[in-house]
Amino acid sequence: MQNTLAGRRILVVEDEYILAQCLCELLEGDGAEVLGPVGNLQDAGALLDSIALPDAAILDINLGGENVFPVADRLSSGQVPLLFTSGYDRELVPARYAGSMQCTKPFGVEQMRTMLMALLDANGDVH
Repeated sequence: MQNTLAGRRILVVEDEYILAQCLCELLEGDGAEVLGPVGNLQDAGALLDSIALPDAAILDINLGGENVFPVADRLSSGQVPLLFTSGYDRELVPARYAGSMQCTKPFGVEQMRTMLMALLDANGDVH
């Protein structure tokens, strides 16, 4: 499945370096422009201050002990589709994001690709 994300701008907020790099390679390999990766709330906020909103975002729920929901709230207010990643239970997700997609760690490349494509398709963002 090559260039499935061609032309899409995807924000990656992930504090695990190796996982962030793997996500970036996957996205870039599928033709996406990766924004980030960033690994904490401060860097995510600074990046969002300096760019136009992305087409979608992959957000690790736990960033070094802080939750990502302030970033999610900011993106959600701009109608950016969100894909949360976590090694924790869905119960940690606030009710306002109960319907959001969540990919449980550890996850495989194909699982992430499938979920991201479904997210973009559900929001009418796939070419």
